[in-house]
Amino acid sequence: MANDTINIGGIDSSLIAEIVRGVVYKKFASTADLESMLGSAPKGIPTSTSAAPDLVVSVSARHVHLSDEHVEALFGKGRTLTELRALYQDGYYAAEETVMVVGPRRRTLPNVRVLGPTRPQTQVELAYTDCISLGIEAPVRESGKLAGSPGCVLVGPAGAVQLNEGVIRAQRHVHMGPSDAAYYGVQDKEMMRLRVDSPCPVVFEDVLVRVGEKIKLEVHLDTDESNACDIDHATKMELIK
Repeated sequence: MANDTINIGGIDSSLIAEIVRGVVYKKFASTADLESMLGSAPKGIPTSTSAAPDLVVSVSARHVHLSDEHVEALFGKGRTLTELRALYQDGYYAAEETVMVVGPRRRTLPNVRVLGPTRPQTQVELAYTDCISLGIEAPVRESGKLAGSPGCVLVGPAGAVQLNEGVIRAQRHVHMGPSDAAYYGVQDKEMMRLRVDSPCPVVFEDVLVRVGEKIKLEVHLDTDESNACDIDHATKMELIK
């Protein structure tokens, strides 16, 4: 079961208790620390030509998707997520709630943002440098494909949850609606390329296509990928089949 209690790299109950008491959690609880570690709203850079649909490339910082059960375990019985700001895709939001992620090296990432709405299974999405810091060998996976992935410990103000799976590096992907898919001549689950023109130009291979109704055209890159291509100074971006 995904929620079984296991020993991860020697993390013992005394360490979990210490974290739950807030020794580390409170140290990093300021808004300034939270925003500096997680980034603010996703950074979108719209690009278009007269024929092409508007393309937005967003930077997806480390974040957590929680199940209803784990929301209560981490934040208190009866608690639900509180929307802080809407994300680019309708119906999705960054929550006010944050958690601490604890890895087998007993290192932590404090104030990792929770995204809503809740999901059937808790999922932690990290960048490669986050995984190195925590000592977690997370695979590159499509969202929701969690079987066989490593676990971690999540800590909130009301308690802790120990996962035995659920930590991944999200595969770079593009969300699009049916009309966008028709324009590019692709289908759901196919792969595309993203070319970024910047002072550090990059062509990203294996951009997973995810087609859905009422979905806006948007590419998601993690923070390592966006830094590698200097996305803040990008002048043009193009999806290529």
